[in-house]
Amino acid sequence: MKLCIAEKPSVGLDIARVLGADRRHDGFMEGNGYCVSWTFGHLCALYEPQEYTDAWKRWDLSLLPMVPESFKIKVTNDAGIIKQFNILSDLISKADEVINCGDAGQEGELIQRWVYQKARCHVPVKRLWISSLTDEAIREGFASLKDQSEYQLLYEAGLMRAIGDWLLGMNATRAYSIRYPHRDAVSNRNQVLSIGRVQTPTLALIVRRDQEIQRFRPTTYWELKTVYRDTLFSMLADEDDRKITDKQEAERLLASVSDKEFEIVSVEKKKATEFAPRLFDLTSLQVECNKRYNLSAEQTLQIIQSLYEKHVTTYPRVDTTFLPDDLYATVPKTLQGIEHYFPQIGRLRELMRRQQQATGKPQKLPKSKRVFDSKKVTDHHAIIPTGQAPDNLTDLERKVYDMVALRFIAAFYHDCHVANTVVVGKAGDIQFKTSGREILDLGWREVFAKTKEEDKAKTEDKAKTEDKAEDNSDAEREQEEEKTLPTFKKGERGAHQPQLQEKQTTPPKPYTEATLLRAMETAGKLIDDEELRDALKENGIGRPSTRAAIIEKLFQRKYIVKERKALHATPLGVELIHTVHSPLLKSAELTGVWEKKLRQIERGEYPSRQFLDELKALTGEVVEQVRTDKAGYCCPVCRRGIIIRGNNAYGCSRWREGCTYREPFSVK
Repeated sequence: MKLCIAEKPSVGLDIARVLGADRRHDGFMEGNGYCVSWTFGHLCALYEPQEYTDAWKRWDLSLLPMVPESFKIKVTNDAGIIKQFNILSDLISKADEVINCGDAGQEGELIQRWVYQKARCHVPVKRLWISSLTDEAIREGFASLKDQSEYQLLYEAGLMRAIGDWLLGMNATRAYSIRYPHRDAVSNRNQVLSIGRVQTPTLALIVRRDQEIQRFRPTTYWELKTVYRDTLFSMLADEDDRKITDKQEAERLLASVSDKEFEIVSVEKKKATEFAPRLFDLTSLQVECNKRYNLSAEQTLQIIQSLYEKHVTTYPRVDTTFLPDDLYATVPKTLQGIEHYFPQIGRLRELMRRQQQATGKPQKLPKSKRVFDSKKVTDHHAIIPTGQAPDNLTDLERKVYDMVALRFIAAFYHDCHVANTVVVGKAGDIQFKTSGREILDLGWREVFAKTKEEDKAKTEDKAKTEDKAEDNSDAEREQEEEKTLPTFKKGERGAHQPQLQEKQTTPPKPYTEATLLRAMETAGKLIDDEELRDALKENGIGRPSTRAAIIEKLFQRKYIVKERKALHATPLGVELIHTVHSPLLKSAELTGVWEKKLRQIERGEYPSRQFLDELKALTGEVVEQVRTDKAGYCCPVCRRGIIIRGNNAYGCSRWREGCTYREPFSVK
């Protein structure tokens, strides 16, 4: 008997149907020589500290660091999970072969391997690796099963991630909670200060941004502009892009051009090509859904996971925006499967027919390196439609599905062609500039034309909300970029209306889930350029599949709150980051380095044993820093708070409540 173990019941039932295992039992399906069962959640987990030794039941700084000689796994203490594990264990003992049908990723591999280890599986194990749950994909996957040994490095990377989270999380949480107790005002009990390898650097990003906003002091400056032939020109900045902060200087500049004619110095018009937006990976989909529909990262993950399980989109937990080259041959069939739902596909066929008539040559769908590149695809490719009809979707599922499908369709339209015009003029010795853009050929933009109109209407409907300013600024910027200029000629002259505009510098914007996800992806660096962002993904904080859960955990532990779209740290979150003195625990860059090493383990480029040794040494350093820190003692002024380290001095943790204790570092 061949035993297939899926990641969850719904996936197991799909696999059973395709394999012909149609007899239902408690916890599994059977038939046609197969048994199909499933896990749900984490059936197995690492031991808790107290399960290794009674000594670790006590939260005592002298007992840290806790480093087990070997890490052990257990069945999660839940009645439903224990029951399902026992079913799996019994089936494994009777099987001739086990087929791992778990989630095709690092975490999915770890979940399954732990079940096999705990159930003492001694029969051969094969691996099913698929990127969609359509019947065709499942059949093809079973026709090309691989030996489990080919995924050993994937398992080792997942194991090191779990052990690393245990070592740092358990030890740092205990060390900081013991040394720097925080008393909850409601329960009057000490709270656990939860420290995490990914969670704490993410919280630190938000705390740092909040501090930058709080410390920001606006500066008044003036911009010199002029209107010539109903077109607004702005004074060209100097090489240092210096703002004019002296009003007298600004007025002097205004006076120097007021009595001068305006002359066009140069008119430069360049044609340019705009490429279609990249296909979605999980992070970019979460970013776009947060911007467009205000969905949280967790909500987007749940929706795209549901679409995957409904067979209409491919595997969602991916970090690439590319497709493998061999998938190109399947594109016509995919487009044909959803053509009834998207008139843009019919329009694409019409454009190809016209091109064929004009050239007399058969036309194929374009195959761009921005879409197809096997070298940039590892375990899974970008999120795309499967070609199966998107029926029976909820309203939100349909919106997310449409986003995925339209990007896929746009990838096969021709490029958008624009003309960028830059006009430079002068009045006296001062030069001014304006620019505009004209779309010559919509190309792929035609796919999103309707969506653009809907978004514009939606922006106008938000006129009474506080989000209006951000939405309208984006809209104004887009209008500025796409404005068409009058025809100017070099050397022409005329009257103009110069003016001074008084402005103020603005503080950094608070993080939204969209911008926080991008910051996590690039270790704290917010980068718009897609190519540069790709290069930094290797050092991102966490995995695409875990970032949403990290953000949710910060909400649950009351370290952050959401005000409309903006994320802010709570006083508890701020105090936690002030309390964590170790840069190792709150540095996005250093956490990114650890993530890079985990990816290298997966590729066989870094030994897992060396990574584990580094984690143990790091854990010891963190505990020693806490143990030898001068902070953590009772406040000598209010006798209620504890001493924590600030930027330049030790101070009381109750500083927000008025305690004035402060002592420089140099005082012993």
